Amino acid sequence: MRTRIAIASLMAVGAVAYLAPTLGHADGPAGPIFLKAIPPGYRDWRWVSSAHEAGKFNSIGAVLGNDIAIKAYREGTLPFPDGTIIAALHYVHTPSEENNKVFGDPQSFVPGAPTNIQFMVKDSKKYAATGGWGFGHFQNGEPAADSFMQSCYACHVPAKSTDYVYTHYAQ
Repeated sequence: MRTRIAIASLMAVGAVAYLAPTLGHADGPAGPIFLKAIPPGYRDWRWVSSAHEAGKFNSIGAVLGNDIAIKAYREGTLPFPDGTIIAALHYVHTPSEENNKVFGDPQSFVPGAPTNIQFMVKDSKKYAATGGWGFGHFQNGEPAADSFMQSCYACHVPAKSTDYVYTHYAQ
């Protein structure tokens, strides 16, 4: 009898472990919180803002948004609606010798070699565990390892009041 109870218990635990990812999701298994593919057409999206990361990153970037993101930014809609996608294209912050000759001083910087592309995709159901956002980080077109991506959501938690988005719309 004990053997049957033990086997039944193990089967129940196994069933719960197998089904746990789907609990709370009426439309199937929970999706990964990290993007594995670059959203198509992102280079045709509109400019939201620019960014400069100093220090060890020494990066300059452009933040772009799809039509849903741009509409939400312009209307001040929070939280961002499902379907919003925000892209951050990062490049090495490089001095422009050509521009500096014109200016007479070493003051001009331009995007150099690309370093990475990052995405935030809003789907409040699929990404409920991470504030409704899926995150992506790509270098040379390849997605970052899940272990690298573990800090994305935690990094965005301080921006909870702006729906986890740091970038403000530059009008």
